[in-house]
Amino acid sequence: MTQIIKGGNLPLSGEPMRVAVVRRSGGPEAPKVDAAALLVDADGRVRDRGDLVFYNQPEHAGSGIRLLGEVQGEGGVVADWLEMDPGRVEPSVERVVVAASCDGGTFGEVEDLYVRAVSATTGEQLALYAVEDATTETAILLGEFYRRNGGWKFRAVGQGYDSGLPALATDFGFSPSEEEGEEDEPGAAGDGLSPAAGTVQDAPAPYIPAPVPAPYAPAPVAVEKADAPVPYSGAPQPAAPGRLNDLPREMGPEFAYFEYQGEGKEDVETGLTLPRGFLAVDVMKKGTGYLDIVTLTVRKRRWRQVMRSRMDDLRGVGILHHDGQSPLRLRVDTRGRWMIRLRPVSTLRSFDGPVEGYGPDVLAYTGDETGVRFRFEGDEDKKGYFGVAAHRKGGHWEYRFSRRDRGRGKGDLPRGPRLLVVEADGAWSMEPRPGGSGGFWSRSGR
Repeated sequence: MTQIIKGGNLPLSGEPMRVAVVRRSGGPEAPKVDAAALLVDADGRVRDRGDLVFYNQPEHAGSGIRLLGEVQGEGGVVADWLEMDPGRVEPSVERVVVAASCDGGTFGEVEDLYVRAVSATTGEQLALYAVEDATTETAILLGEFYRRNGGWKFRAVGQGYDSGLPALATDFGFSPSEEEGEEDEPGAAGDGLSPAAGTVQDAPAPYIPAPVPAPYAPAPVAVEKADAPVPYSGAPQPAAPGRLNDLPREMGPEFAYFEYQGEGKEDVETGLTLPRGFLAVDVMKKGTGYLDIVTLTVRKRRWRQVMRSRMDDLRGVGILHHDGQSPLRLRVDTRGRWMIRLRPVSTLRSFDGPVEGYGPDVLAYTGDETGVRFRFEGDEDKKGYFGVAAHRKGGHWEYRFSRRDRGRGKGDLPRGPRLLVVEADGAWSMEPRPGGSGGFWSRSGR
């Protein structure tokens, strides 16, 4: 039997094969799915940037693995085909990982997703694994071909990522370019994040508008105090202090601020049913420990990610997309005291020139397609994660660039309007660069 379930494995003959990432087309509005392969060594890492086979790099010269392209079948079936000959795979490659990424949605919206390997000579099916539990993932590690006792086997993996192909590849030690690994000398002029301009310890916090004083406004959140927690109030703050960007009004509703406070893990029943669109979420957390904020379904199941961070004494900005129908519910999972505040996305600062930040943030982008230079300082040990995702109307999003640990690099942004969601474990800076991108992850050449 060649069809296996998640975690199962099958022996292979080692003959040349073709591997298909298959799904059913959901029409022009359905998410775009792309297949990819990573060649991994005995340490579980890619050796260099050439070990990723994907839409911008469709062939691995040393091992002969090729991305053949997309084929439309009957009944709306679509397949991306890879070609692989295990006999040609370099001896230093222990595994060939087959993955897929999703642009313009999540794999929960993709119908009938499966990976299938067939003989390149006879067409006989060698292995098949169907993904049945996808939800919010935008990248999935479908399966892997690996060496065992002088032969090859296939394992069904089904590991999902909410952060796209760049983050999946980064988990295997991937770095898109040598430029991203370069680091300026400490204190170099013009870097915007040198010790003189703002280090990891004293980098500027993201912009969070202060509530306008009003007789009915609750007291500010004193998260630094060690007294008893203040239960979340859900009390409205005064109206937002005017628009601060050029996002179209359909990106998110206008409303008065709403603020909630608590301690530890809590479900927040806001009772709010705002018009459909994005909302900005200011977050303050005192102390150490992981923070995870998600929206909840009516049955209190996790739905969409708002923010996650391992930073201590966090102050940052996230977003959520509200369906405009059911009351808004949130789950805050952390240790210690916290505050969250909902405000319109019209109050976010714009990305129309150089910007700096520290930790998670959200920027409004309304310009044309452009390239971007970024720099990440990391945490106190120059470690951590930095990534930027571009969200568009309707809640669909895609990662544009990411990296692990301190360094700099470049990427690209599509035409606005977009919300740029920054995930960062330390200080960062970004600036537009003229002429569009052509960066490693750019799909402009497709």
